[in-house]
Amino acid sequence: MSAIEPGKPLEVVEICAGAGGQSLGLERAGFRHRLAVELDSHAAETLRRNLVEFLGYTEEEAKNSVKVGDVADPDIWNPAIDAANLDLLAGGVPCPPFSIAGKQLGTSDERDLFAWAIELCGKVQPKALLLENVRGLSANRFAGYRQHVLDRLKEHGYIAEWQLLQADDFGVSQLRPRFVLVALQREFAPYFEWPERRPGNAKSVGELLVDLMGANGWNGAQEWADSATGIAPTIVGGSKKHGGADLGPTRAKRAWAEKGVDAMGVADEAPLPAGPPVIEGLPRPKLTTAMVARIQGWQDADSVGDGGEYDFRWRFHGRKTSVYRQIGNAFPPPVAKALGVSIKNALNKVGTPRDLVETADVVTDPVYKLLRNSPRALTVEQIMVKLKALGTVMDQPSVERHLNHLKRDFEITMVMRSTGVFAYSVGEFKAFVGQDDHRRHDLFNQHRSKIS
Repeated sequence: MSAIEPGKPLEVVEICAGAGGQSLGLERAGFRHRLAVELDSHAAETLRRNLVEFLGYTEEEAKNSVKVGDVADPDIWNPAIDAANLDLLAGGVPCPPFSIAGKQLGTSDERDLFAWAIELCGKVQPKALLLENVRGLSANRFAGYRQHVLDRLKEHGYIAEWQLLQADDFGVSQLRPRFVLVALQREFAPYFEWPERRPGNAKSVGELLVDLMGANGWNGAQEWADSATGIAPTIVGGSKKHGGADLGPTRAKRAWAEKGVDAMGVADEAPLPAGPPVIEGLPRPKLTTAMVARIQGWQDADSVGDGGEYDFRWRFHGRKTSVYRQIGNAFPPPVAKALGVSIKNALNKVGTPRDLVETADVVTDPVYKLLRNSPRALTVEQIMVKLKALGTVMDQPSVERHLNHLKRDFEITMVMRSTGVFAYSVGEFKAFVGQDDHRRHDLFNQHRSKIS
């Protein structure tokens, strides 16, 4: 196998594509969508229309390139055919299973598709894989889950790395950490470099939105902008399980209040000349969906048009709450573009290859790793002794904490020894990876109207 043929567009299949934040970024990086699959019909319609209106697809190409439905449903698409000989498999699989704002159910959440995506990668063998999720996936709670992912990708023939990326390091005016997994086939992995981060370049909320705030003649827009310093807190799209559009949990609302924004909802339009309602003695405007889209990064130097620096043609379809969720749940296009460029360079073998350390596996959960490789069950004390021999010192509470986390995502067998203490072994991974009889199917059908 060799580098991609010069001039040939790189092809991507995107799962859980949403309204196209990652799609837009990858297109600008030089990828072309062979297929995008999305559950939400409004988000899929947004993506389909923009492929035509903004990215130059024909109506027929866009129709064939966007499929609506459960990405794990074989009636929606056929990965063996639709993703054969693929350059990149990408996606932003659902976040709630890992979000610290939720219950962090992991494999017990019917929305969890991360492990399924790993197995899909192993089956269709794209040259590269890109998956992004919330920061919660990087927590100790999911150390075993991450270890399983890395081990499976290695078995499938990939070199994989995790990175926690901050959106504001890529010019997005928002505090939006995303946990990103990139995996490449061994031939291309030495050429991959994480994109350069440029902290401090993101504009303040006021500087970013002043023209939109004053669009309807509010003469206090500039004064508001001058006081709306710093970048925005993370935009939270939420899910259908919750109410209408607002700007996040209590902590986020307090951060918005400090910037002079009423975060209890999203406005239909910018403030009128009379100004927004006065709250606690100060005019307190709400954001519109157009403002939220700009904060989410739906603009960059490539989208400059007749309307000026922040002109962009991406149009969102659906009612206001749906549009807000589409925007809030998206991967910021500038971050996706930066990652796309790095992956494209690796597939084209640009630059000097780096040395890959093959002698030591990346270990995110030493307890899981030890138990997975052990031919017999181990007590907590035995785990501590063996870990120490391997150079990892862990006390009893730490080992027990790891075991408790592992019990949530793996079948853990406990055997009582003659001494009265339990020995542990790791069994089956509980996640949905495509099993016909997995409980995910019943739960998904039961809650489908509320899944987003």
